[in-house]
Amino acid sequence: MVDDSAGPLLAVRGLNVRFERDEEEVRAVNGVEFDINLQEVLGVVGESGCGKSVTGFSIMGLVPSQGGQIVSGSIQYRGNGQPINLVDLPPKGQEIRAIRGKEIGMIFQEPMRSLSPVYTIGELIGEGVREHLDLSKEEARELSIQLLERVQIADAAKRVDSFPHQLSGGMRQRVMIAIALSCNPKLLIADEPTTALDVTIEGQIISLLKQLQTDSGMAMMFITHDLGVIAEVADRVMVMYLGRAVEVASVKQLFAQPLHPYTAALMKSNPALASAPKTKLNVIRGSVPDATVEIRGCPFADRCDHATEHCRTVAPPVFEPEKGHYVECWLYE
Repeated sequence: MVDDSAGPLLAVRGLNVRFERDEEEVRAVNGVEFDINLQEVLGVVGESGCGKSVTGFSIMGLVPSQGGQIVSGSIQYRGNGQPINLVDLPPKGQEIRAIRGKEIGMIFQEPMRSLSPVYTIGELIGEGVREHLDLSKEEARELSIQLLERVQIADAAKRVDSFPHQLSGGMRQRVMIAIALSCNPKLLIADEPTTALDVTIEGQIISLLKQLQTDSGMAMMFITHDLGVIAEVADRVMVMYLGRAVEVASVKQLFAQPLHPYTAALMKSNPALASAPKTKLNVIRGSVPDATVEIRGCPFADRCDHATEHCRTVAPPVFEPEKGHYVECWLYE
């Protein structure tokens, strides 16, 4: 969907991920294509189950081996100049382990599920640091304290010996960020990093991530449901629906003129501060199709006010109505 000549940091082409569930095949990701350039923030937005997180896990080589697999496509990573197809690397092999956590970091959802309750914060941060940077236990502890200070945790020298349950939700999320940034990755995948946080803490975490991204110059893939967050943090946006990238554009292009009917419907469903009291929210009619059923045409056709019989029978290719603005919709043939 994007020009390869610029040599992006990450180039995903034709990515297809499948899961086996009760003798059925779940089509989690369907032919997704996108680039992430050096120092760029790509926002990824869409409804739950659209394939956002699975795409991130695929990049990290973390698609569950029990029932899940990348069936086709490539993920070309150019961290050191020479492209490496991450799909070709064994998920438990030394090559991907050298990249995962060091070259590419990830902030996972729900830190209470991601942080082991039996290890201290310092031990959790230090594990990856010692693996990738070959530091002693004492050096890893000192770096852990510096990282906690970097993510603005007060009294870091004391907190480094705390267990996850002794920290607030916002502090645990900051610890997750510290772990992801511990080896100065070139690419950070932030998978809904503000889930379950209140609005005030959410704002602090977003500001922190923006500051850290600017200071370090790393690229970032920011996954979220929130279009408001996307508008604040991203340079470009990929809108996903039922495992497909239905629209990719710069933030300015997308918010000035959303082209895909699904993107437009998402934006209309956002509440506005200027709305009169008790104003009903706009909703997208219908529901997301079953991911176990193969769809011949556009997956959004049954919910789209512009759909024709052609939309329901033939899948749309990618169109580029304006430079750098890509959309999968027959309206732009």
